[in-house]
Amino acid sequence: MTRLIALFLIACTALLAGCNTIAGAGEDISKGGQAIHNTAEQAK
Repeated sequence: MTRLIALFLIACTALLAGCNTIAGAGEDISKGGQAIHNTAEQAK
């Protein structure tokens, strides 16, 4: 039972860390898209 609880806690920790990484990557991609959009608007 102790091993099962430990495995569950490790899995939860990995899942939360992965969500933070994906969210950060999404924000970076969004900022890159906004920069491209702003550059295109200025070039008009």
